[in-house]
Amino acid sequence: MSEEATGAVPVLKDELDIVIPTIRNLDFLEMWRPFFEPYHLIIIQDGDPSKLIKVPQGFDYELYNRNDINRILGPKASCISFKDSACRCFAFLLSKKKYIFTIDDDCFVAKDPSGNEINALQQHIKNLVTPSTPFFFNTLYDPYRDGADFVRGYPFSLREGVPTVVSHGLWLNIPDYDAPTQLVKPLERNTRYVDAVMTIPKGTLFPMCGMNLAFNRELIGPAMYFGLMGDGQPVGRYDDMWAGWCMKVISDHLGLGVKTGLPYIWHSKASNPFVNLKKEYKGIYWQEELIPFFQSVSLPKDCTTAQKCYLELSKQVKAKLGKVDDYFNKLADAMVTWIEAWDELNPSEGKSDAFPNAPAN
Repeated sequence: MSEEATGAVPVLKDELDIVIPTIRNLDFLEMWRPFFEPYHLIIIQDGDPSKLIKVPQGFDYELYNRNDINRILGPKASCISFKDSACRCFAFLLSKKKYIFTIDDDCFVAKDPSGNEINALQQHIKNLVTPSTPFFFNTLYDPYRDGADFVRGYPFSLREGVPTVVSHGLWLNIPDYDAPTQLVKPLERNTRYVDAVMTIPKGTLFPMCGMNLAFNRELIGPAMYFGLMGDGQPVGRYDDMWAGWCMKVISDHLGLGVKTGLPYIWHSKASNPFVNLKKEYKGIYWQEELIPFFQSVSLPKDCTTAQKCYLELSKQVKAKLGKVDDYFNKLADAMVTWIEAWDELNPSEGKSDAFPNAPAN
């Protein structure tokens, strides 16, 4: 078993960028300083580009606003959402690192049940550098964690696992609820700390939250497009969901893995449920059509890279979801623009068949 799988966690400070979308001063970074300071930050300023965003001293960072997005992408800037946290995916285009960790600016360092501060970034790295097991469920969850292994009856041919491309972390305090649930449970707080990491099985979708998320940019970056949301669009707060559904069907096709569970962060601020309801109501209605669509997606065998998969998925979105609402035709076009922008800014990536051992559908 590799050094990573036996407990030694690499720091990866030269192989990982931290991405933060924001509309405010980043004082929250002070709490994260012991964990984030060695890393490079890419900050995407949402909203008014003339507003001055202050970043605490001592951090290595780049800061981009809407004017920068328009300047760098030109006409292709239309695929980057405005006044929505989906603007973060502009940083995914710019980064040249292998890994991305993205976190919202209302998320703080959580403590485990023993009172120790949780280094969320270290746990994400540990998740990403150890394999996933999407083809056969292990009842002890992640077999690569210290003190765990594969249980009796687990096929030896599958114990090597597959590369992990997404590490989906969770949150204490304010739960990630939709607006209707917020309205009926306004005082509910998540106090349950579950000390577990598990691979999401092949063929299973999940609601991906973007506030505490890490991924392998080299292997799945082109599929991590957070869609067209926010200002000028009929829906919001489904940006991370959209990226998660697209990413999962593509990861399943390419034989890659997704983990969820640890690490926890402390989510400090509940958003307004009435504002959220206005943003979400079409998404809540549409998701009853979207989920069956993604559950039925089939990608052809010649889709051997994340880019090829995403372009094929955009065609299926237009063909099938365009009938639900014209918004999905616009979204499908933006998906194509996104890949064009990705290839333009990352010309050396995705030009070869990266996954020759992906299992047949």
